[in-house]
Amino acid sequence: MRIAQVAPLTESVPPKQYGGTERVVSWLTEELVRQGHEVTLFASGDSVTSAELVACFERALRFDPDATCAIPHHLVMLNRVFQRARDFHIIHFHIDFLHFPLFRARATSTLTTLHGRLDLPFLRPAFSEFAEMPLVSISNDQRKPLARANWVSTVYHGLPQGLLPYRENPSLDYLAFLGRISPEKRVDRAIEIARRAAMKVKIAAKVDKVDEAYFENEIEPLLAQPHVEFIGEIDDAAKPEFLGNARGLLFPIDWPEPFGLVMIEAMACGTPVIAYRRGSVPEVIDHGVTGFVVEDENEAVVAVKRLRMLNRRMVHARFVERFSVERMAGDYLDLYRGLASQTARPRRELA
Repeated sequence: MRIAQVAPLTESVPPKQYGGTERVVSWLTEELVRQGHEVTLFASGDSVTSAELVACFERALRFDPDATCAIPHHLVMLNRVFQRARDFHIIHFHIDFLHFPLFRARATSTLTTLHGRLDLPFLRPAFSEFAEMPLVSISNDQRKPLARANWVSTVYHGLPQGLLPYRENPSLDYLAFLGRISPEKRVDRAIEIARRAAMKVKIAAKVDKVDEAYFENEIEPLLAQPHVEFIGEIDDAAKPEFLGNARGLLFPIDWPEPFGLVMIEAMACGTPVIAYRRGSVPEVIDHGVTGFVVEDENEAVVAVKRLRMLNRRMVHARFVERFSVERMAGDYLDLYRGLASQTARPRRELA
């Protein structure tokens, strides 16, 4: 098939450090190319891919101090996608709903994966007005606030099996927290859970500008505790050791998490997850197999004591079964073919 992937410009594909959506787009793009499909990636110019790259800005907007508003750059990208729209069997968007007005007439030649939270009332008019746009959720829970939207499937994320290998002899002497420092991620809970369980916690996390005041006022004072080690933002190269050596990953969220990529990253290494029952968590974690789904801090502390009961090889095996990039790409290809069969374009046969 001839497939376009349209990524956000905020980060490169793959991102240099934090960036869940761009990371998933990269994994999907590379797997589709590996399987022999003709893929064109619309992304920032510092992206690295085996697909055809259409650079829509020189570098990730995050690293350009003059790019204070992302919308103009995304409008340029959308125009370039539109100019080449007839070249593709399917155009797969990962940029929320910015493209809806321009591509409404070509709805069945597009697919939109929504990567963020949808429980915000101001989103409803866009999905009501453009009700014909085919949508993919990344968990069943994510779609609940917009249950009447045009959902065609839920496709769970998947990552390459060799990216984060199983850790044979982990140290198991700390708990891990990986992600962003923000109120909804609740690193403060992770710190307290570790303290009560008498374990060290290592925190590898990004602090966005919007969360700097929260970090300075609420979190930074907690980092002085002797059981806490704050590492800061890490890249993919550092994740195997960071996640693989941990006794468990703490994911004590306080919001309707759409997916939670870090959970399957930990599982790939064989590391079980302790996560609060919010959003996608019960869909991703097999309770008692790949980790523990808990209701509160007390249950989380008990779960830490039970981590050694879990078989880390089984954690990894369940990751391979449910969250590989091959499975993700296969799910998307089924959707691409189904949508493309409804459209008379383009001239080439489907592969």
